[in-house]
Amino acid sequence: MPCGGVRLKAKSLSYRTMNPTVTLPVLSMLLGGTLFEIDLGRPFDLSLPLIAGREGPSAWNVEPLTIEPVRADGWVGAVAEGGSVNFRDIAFNPHGHGTHTECVGHITEVVHSVNDVEIPAFLDAYVVSLKPEETAAGDLVLRATALLDALPDEPVSAVIVRTLPNAPEKQTRNWSNTNPPYFEAIGLAGLAQRGVDHLLVDLPSVDREEDEGVLAGHRAFWQLDERNAPRMDATITEFIFVPDELPDGWCALNLQTAAFVNDATPSRPVVYPIKP
Repeated sequence: MPCGGVRLKAKSLSYRTMNPTVTLPVLSMLLGGTLFEIDLGRPFDLSLPLIAGREGPSAWNVEPLTIEPVRADGWVGAVAEGGSVNFRDIAFNPHGHGTHTECVGHITEVVHSVNDVEIPAFLDAYVVSLKPEETAAGDLVLRATALLDALPDEPVSAVIVRTLPNAPEKQTRNWSNTNPPYFEAIGLAGLAQRGVDHLLVDLPSVDREEDEGVLAGHRAFWQLDERNAPRMDATITEFIFVPDELPDGWCALNLQTAAFVNDATPSRPVVYPIKP
């Protein structure tokens, strides 16, 4: 696997005929002195779609996402109702509905925009599977030692966390008032110290659902304290789902974000296996 602490960098782009009818690009990347290929023919989409009604995942007691045709002056934006086109309004909260990526503006007085964060087209990423530990109070906590010990010795740009058990109902669950698992803040501080810029989790938050607004994990990851400058280019992506078919270890991440000028935006993280 990758060694030497060299960050993922594109070296060349070539083309290979995968079958007589389809041609896919093959992106070669140099990792620690070894040339690896991103297998573009095997994408894993980690995003959860935004679905109207109560079928999609939600949290924070938000109202269900709505998608409704525009109605004005006798005109309707629905072909099924006689309109010329489907023209619909969407009402949702990026933090409470589906996969989203947020920046430090989520918890600062100035609402910095995640759209200002420059995210490379491909990031070196590392998948880890963690089982929360139950505390005496009944909380489920992702321990710092488990998180940091699961990482490679080499630098890594993005960490993708799959919590166990990896129940399929994560994809549609209403997490409100359920006290989901959360991270020890010291573990997220450790990620920041190791230079991890992007954290992706299959939970509605890295912090405890009810924490009196402390948000210790968010603050630790973005280094919002008096000793450090805030990490303006670091992001947290929540509400993903990591299929069992994607193994732990290295992969390439394409973190796609919608161009919302806001602290958070819907996103679509897509990962690709890496092979020598």
